[in-house]
Amino acid sequence: MTTTWVAGFRSAVLSPYEGIQLKPSRGFHGHTLRQILHLDGGGEAVRVLLSNEYGKEPLVIDAAGLAVRTTGSAVDPATDTELRFGGATEVVIPVGERLRSDPVAFAVSAGTDLALTLHLPEDTGLATYSHTPSQNAYVLPGDVAAADFTGAEEIDGRYYVTGVDVLAPEDTAIAVAFGDSWFEGVGTSTGTNQRFPNQLNRRLERGWVVNQGIGGNRLLTDEVGPRGLDRFERDVLQVPGATHVLFHFGLNDVGLPGTLGEPPATAEDLIAGFTALAGRARSAGLATVGMTMGPYAGTVYPGVDTPEGRAVRREVNAWLRTSTVFDAVVDVAAAVQDPAAPDSIRADLDSGDHLHLNDAGAHAMAAAVDLAHVRL
Repeated sequence: MTTTWVAGFRSAVLSPYEGIQLKPSRGFHGHTLRQILHLDGGGEAVRVLLSNEYGKEPLVIDAAGLAVRTTGSAVDPATDTELRFGGATEVVIPVGERLRSDPVAFAVSAGTDLALTLHLPEDTGLATYSHTPSQNAYVLPGDVAAADFTGAEEIDGRYYVTGVDVLAPEDTAIAVAFGDSWFEGVGTSTGTNQRFPNQLNRRLERGWVVNQGIGGNRLLTDEVGPRGLDRFERDVLQVPGATHVLFHFGLNDVGLPGTLGEPPATAEDLIAGFTALAGRARSAGLATVGMTMGPYAGTVYPGVDTPEGRAVRREVNAWLRTSTVFDAVVDVAAAVQDPAAPDSIRADLDSGDHLHLNDAGAHAMAAAVDLAHVRL
């Protein structure tokens, strides 16, 4: 069997210094950081992708290791494996750079929880990070090698790590969920892997979906992370093994401007943006799946729900449902809306903020994907 490196896990990162952060980043100095990475797919070896893209200081890591997480912060000591970078145990990642670890023979399967442990001996400044991953990380002072981080500080964020690659059969299908908080998992239960991509993966047989959602991200405008049109190269085209891309954008283009006293994006501009991304994906040989924008009437976030924004959402969704720009379209809005009030999320699927889905809502979103058309 011929194997190749493909993405087994992804986490899209953003700058702690620019635009709006839904949750602020933090720095580390003499800390050991343990992070739980839930693998979407498995293989016979792994390598880890780390990022200092948005740091203002070189990132010094003087010890890094992987192990299988058992529960909480605890790992199975028998699986503890040292990571090296160009053969060295210590590495300095320059400002603005990404770096992959050396491969290690570490057989993993879909659903494995890996614990990545990094010792950060110097002041890092604010970390390049993923701000709403719905997964806690664990922090202890000092250089800690314990199997269980008893008494650790728990923080809902993901820092420096942006991917795990796995050595898998070369015919493995890899879909990239490229979009906003409805992909990243805002509203779902922390630490339980109930995000839309996780739930869709439980339906798949020949491949898997990796998550490149950023909560608050826009298609057209830089604000919460780079706009979708700009990060497509990094977060889709550079994903090893990618065969499909799923798009969910637009809610923040029509909603977030209201919080800043600005008008929403126009339907024409959103349609042009979707069309451009679909064209770039097809040119790269990727199958494309568009998704309608979910409802958000009555959201608790001030300024987000406006009559103008609702009208744009309806117009773009109508276009998506009939357009041939994408190879397939998933009608997320129809799957989760209240039949009696289509601008609202159905009560049993609502996270409580009337903008995001709970675990059941993410399940309904995943169930709306017709695998006969998406062909994953």
